[in-house]
Order: sequence, then C-alpha cells, then structure tokens
Amino acid sequence: MSNDTSTAVQLTRVLARTDVLALAFGAMIGWGWIVLTGSWIQSAGSLGAITAFLLGGLIIVLVGLTYAELASAMPKVGGEHVYSYRALGHFASFLCTWAITLGYVSVVAFEAVALPTVVEHLFPNYAVGHLWTLADWDVKATWVAVGVMGSLIMMTINYVGIRTAALVQKLVTLLILAVGILFITGALFEGSTATMEPLFPIEEGVMGGIMAVIIMVPFMFVGFDVIPQAAEEINLPFREIGRVLMISVILAVFWYALIILGTSLMLNPEALSKSSLAVPDAMQAVFQAPWAGNLMVLAGIAGIITSWNAFYIGGSRAIYALAHSGMLPAFLGKLHPRYRTPTNAILLIGALSSLAPLLGRSALVWLVVAGGLGIVIAYLFVSLSFLVLRHREPDMPRPFKVRHGKLVGILAVVLSLFLAGLYLPGSPSALSALEWGIVAGWMILGLGLYAWSRSHYGLDYSKRMMQEEMAGDSVYPGR
Repeated sequence: MSNDTSTAVQLTRVLARTDVLALAFGAMIGWGWIVLTGSWIQSAGSLGAITAFLLGGLIIVLVGLTYAELASAMPKVGGEHVYSYRALGHFASFLCTWAITLGYVSVVAFEAVALPTVVEHLFPNYAVGHLWTLADWDVKATWVAVGVMGSLIMMTINYVGIRTAALVQKLVTLLILAVGILFITGALFEGSTATMEPLFPIEEGVMGGIMAVIIMVPFMFVGFDVIPQAAEEINLPFREIGRVLMISVILAVFWYALIILGTSLMLNPEALSKSSLAVPDAMQAVFQAPWAGNLMVLAGIAGIITSWNAFYIGGSRAIYALAHSGMLPAFLGKLHPRYRTPTNAILLIGALSSLAPLLGRSALVWLVVAGGLGIVIAYLFVSLSFLVLRHREPDMPRPFKVRHGKLVGILAVVLSLFLAGLYLPGSPSALSALEWGIVAGWMILGLGLYAWSRSHYGLDYSKRMMQEEMAGDSVYPGR
C-alpha cells in the first residue's frame, strides 16, 4: 500500500550561518546550567565538575566530528536517520532515529517543566490550586498552566515556519551570551579561589562524583545534532555545515566550564547548599544587587526558549523523516502547504510536552536521565555508521573530512559505549525503575508504530523512498 505523504511541498533552504550557529549553541545551553550547576559542584567539587564537563565535552567533540563529516556528506533531513540507514540498514535506522527523538522530546518536555520552576523564582508563591502530590512534590494548577501555556506558544512559533523560529533563536541566544559574559568576567574579578574548596568530592570519592556529573553531559550537550536534522533547510556550502557544527560544540564546552567556574568562585559550599538556583545567586553576589540575580533568571528563561525552540525543530524533523520513509504513519510526514513545516509532528510534540508539567518538578530529573540514554544510543549508532561508511564507501564525497577518521570513529564508538554503561544497573548512576519505565514506554510505542507502518506500507516502499531521499549522492544498495 502506498504512503500518502505529500511530495508536492518541500522544505526550503533559508537558514544562514548565524541562524545555524544560534540554533545549535542555543539548543545546548538551554536552562539546565541555571538549575543544575549548584548540584554539579556539590556532587563533584568545583574542579571535579569542570573536569566532568571537559571530559564529557571531549567525548561529545569526538562524536561531533563523526556528525560533521556525515552531515556535510549527506545533508538530508533527518540526519541520523539517513546515515544509519545507509550504513546499518532499515531497522537500525529506525532505532537510531527513534532513540534521538526520545532525547529531543524529553528536552522539550523538560523545558515545559523548567519554565514554571523559574517563574516561581521571580514570583514566589504564585503556584496555587493543589492538584496532587508526586514524588513528595505538590503539583499546583497555576504552576501547570504556565508550563502548558509556554509549550503551546513554542509550538505555535514552530508551526508558522522555520524563519520565525530562527529569528527568535538568534535574538534570544544573543541575550544569553551577553549576560553570561557579564557574569563570568565579574566573577573572575570579584570571586575568590578559597570558595572553590573542596576542589573534588570528599564523601563519594573523586571518580564517583565526576561520574555522577558526566551522566548528565549527553543531555546538556544535545543540540548540535539539530543541525543534521534541519540540513535541508540550511543555506550553506556543505563543508560549512560540518564546520559550524564543530564550532557550536566547542563553544558549549567552554560555556559550561566557565559557568561552573564563575559560580564556584562566588558561592562557597554552605551558600550552594542553601541555594535553589545557584547561578542567579552567584550573579547577585558578583554585583551585590537583587537585579543582577533577576537578570540571570531572565537569561535562564531565554535559555529555555532557545532549547525549547531548537528541539521542536529537531524532534519534528526526525519524526517527519521517519514518516516520510514509511517507518511511521504517513500523517506525521505532512508538510504545511504555506509554512512548509511538519505540522502534525510539531503538534504531536506539543501535545506530549504539554502533559509534562502534570508530573511536577520531579520530572526534571526523570526527563534528563531517560532522555540522556536515548541520546547516547543514537550517538553510538552514528559513530558506528561513520566507521562502516569509511570502510564500505571510502570514495564517497566528504566535503568536511575528518583527519585520522578510523581512530576518531573507534574512539567515538568506545566512548559512546562507556556513556551508555553509566545508565545500566550496577553503575552508581544507573537509571531508576521509573526512568527505565519512560525509556521502555517510548520504545514500545515506537516499535508498535514501526510494525504497523511496515505492514501497512511495505518494506519495498520504504526502500524506494530512502533511495529517492539519497538521489543525487552516490548510489547505494537498498537495505
């Protein structure tokens, strides 16, 4: 049976270099650094937390190099979907793309919970109307309403077109950068290295504390992979796609390390233990004024917007790519005739993220950890695809070709496996039963949709659509 996804409407190449850089960097620096920096320092010590992000950042840089080469060689919507299909086959492509989609949707849902959390910092006690209690946290009606309203606004921005979303992304990313530079330079002048003690954790042990932070790194850095997802909407030479991707990753590594440094220079362990939002409190300490803390909270809200926006783009394009190729139901591959956006995919993500605030603030940690596992699985698939294609198709045009590709690919695979191992039972940072439930529920949903789509449209249809998607590049066998 044929898939009824429309081919008359196409995605359009409208994103310039600054749009792409703001998209990826803004995605990676979302809101997490505002709410979690204090816990990172408490878990790993000031220098330990910086070390965790530098080590985790190195892993992400290596994985990012494989993405950069593949994105420039195959600048097609869906990113991981195309690379893993070409290298590993049909089912592997679905698993890889569905896993990264879990990461994207979890970030979008995370921001829907983060927004009412940060609003509470600006307007204490605004949350009224007790609904229920989950994980010892009271879920209030007005608190939920703020999260749902924010989700619907971001859904609307993405519904009406990539140009609108890109403009919002640039403006808000500039605001975050300006406030961040103000904070870091102020902390370097006003802070004291004495407040950074202890440099490493005392009770948990150095490696235990660092590992507890590293497990969050994939979630914090997810975002550069939005570039491959939106590749068919990027108006750049293919080689430049890879370069911009790597620049965005390196900038994010320095951002997180410097934010941790600035916070630890301003707040000692006692102040950190009393702080609910460490970075705004550190900013207030720099300037000795409440307005400075509120300015940093506004930068955090800006981070919510950039991350929220980018992952609506990335998640909707991943779902669109799967539906367009017959791996998900066709209605999810519909493009709006005027706005040229995957409207039904955007609506689906909007619906899922609007439910997240109903789970309360505890959902922040659940979403970070569960989504992180999906991200790491996708990174592993992409790294394997990089190695396979280097071996099988050495002559494939690669506008951005990574030096020492075999070594980089092997390291990316090994380190992705290492990150995945941190989530497994037996690890100090293993997933809880509830977090495993989120991952299992997502995979069961996806496998059910995949089985239905494969039986409804047929494998031959899916192969043909993938061949058409890759038309213009080197010919490769349908798998």
